[in-house]
Amino acid sequence: MFPFKSSIEFSKNTSTPVYVQISNQIIQLILRGALMPNTKLPGSRILAEILEVHRKTIIATYDELKFQGWIQIIPYKGTFVNSQLPILKKIEIPIPENSKMSGKGTAGFSFTKNKYKHRLSFPIKEDMLFVGDGIPDNRLIPIDEIATLYRSVVKRKQHIKHFGYGSAYGNLELRKSLVKYLNETRGLSIDIDQILITRGSQMGLYLASKLIIGEKKEIVVGNSNYRTANDTFIEANGRINNVSVDNNGLIIEEIADLCKHKKIAIVYVTSHHHYPTTVTLSAERRVHLLALAKKYKFAIIEDDYDYDFNYNNAPIMPLASIDINGSVVYIGSISKILAPGLRIGYLIASKDFITEAAESRKAIDKQGDHLMEITMSYMIKEGNLQRHSKKTLKIYKQRRDLFCYLLKERLGEYFDFEIPNGGMAIWVTLDKKYDWDQGRNVALDHNLYLHNPRRYHTGIMNDRAIRMGFSSLNETEIRQVITILENVFSSINKRQNITFVKKSNNP
Repeated sequence: MFPFKSSIEFSKNTSTPVYVQISNQIIQLILRGALMPNTKLPGSRILAEILEVHRKTIIATYDELKFQGWIQIIPYKGTFVNSQLPILKKIEIPIPENSKMSGKGTAGFSFTKNKYKHRLSFPIKEDMLFVGDGIPDNRLIPIDEIATLYRSVVKRKQHIKHFGYGSAYGNLELRKSLVKYLNETRGLSIDIDQILITRGSQMGLYLASKLIIGEKKEIVVGNSNYRTANDTFIEANGRINNVSVDNNGLIIEEIADLCKHKKIAIVYVTSHHHYPTTVTLSAERRVHLLALAKKYKFAIIEDDYDYDFNYNNAPIMPLASIDINGSVVYIGSISKILAPGLRIGYLIASKDFITEAAESRKAIDKQGDHLMEITMSYMIKEGNLQRHSKKTLKIYKQRRDLFCYLLKERLGEYFDFEIPNGGMAIWVTLDKKYDWDQGRNVALDHNLYLHNPRRYHTGIMNDRAIRMGFSSLNETEIRQVITILENVFSSINKRQNITFVKKSNNP
């Protein structure tokens, strides 16, 4: 007799009825070829004794299997696996050793594999201190305000229609609110037909890349750049060309030289605070870049990921605000102001481009979360978003100041950096006596995670620099990070017999 006892597992402590659990596993045994067509199954009384369940459970199991067409019950003869089922290859061992029949580790078909899976992030433990590369602090989210507004939106009868299908452009009210908000805060001059709501800025980047690149085309990025953007361009069949980055951002003369020899399709720029170095693209270079775009007919994708965080003075207006030729595709996100988990972004461009982007968006996501989009519209209309932005700006500035002060005061002999004017991270270069691989490994022993510098460099390698995010760390955590880093490099010094003369902070 087939070993049902060792082949079928079930639990009485789940919401799935036992008879359904047993019937599902018998189906799997049939599909695996362990129970072939015409195989006689035990009577209900016998199988109930084998599995130690009530006979009515097995009767219900057989009724379910018969209803689904997996078995036949022939009067006076017994219960059989349906003889009309196609004969599958019989296997000697009916189930894996761990008896988990549902875990399929390998697909039964071919598919394109992710070329960048080796770049998946390190799993961060809950109790581990994490110095990211500049993310919001989720603990500052105005949860009560969002929950109150969302609850109000869901309850209002006028919003019932938004439980169904809506526009691929995004909720109309949010688009109106964002047009007004962005025109006021960024100096834009756009209307409702020039904005598409996306699930974060990454979706906007993906849609723009797919539309512009098409076949293999040339893309220009900084030699240190947002790695995911590069991956997105390559995924869309783009060819990456790197240009240098200095204290004034991308070196536009190098782009001009590339244009003389290649047909450039896209120049990708994080103009407000270059990712990862945090430098700002100068006004002179902005004008030069727009002139090149007009002359050579390429698109500028401006990823303004942290425009709202500028601490020392008013932020420089984006390229999109001075673009008169329709050259700029402007990408941004509310997620950076609130939290990454609230996937609300926007794509801004000429009307004809936005129309095509909305059509393309339908292939991967028919529409966004319109109820949450309405909620965000109210957040903007009632000034909640603006108030939260001002609050977090003040907090992040305090954190930046404390982090930079302690880093300079207690770790100045190891690191070189400039205090950024804005953003959520510092661009830190490690002294040549050390390497980040060793430092990161020792830091992990102290329960501190630092990013790998290789994530930032795509052209000329500079494995001495990384981004250190301060925004997601409160004052206590910042002090803990600095203390751990002191211990890390003290430990390395002892291992390598390095003696450092402490740098003077006096001018």
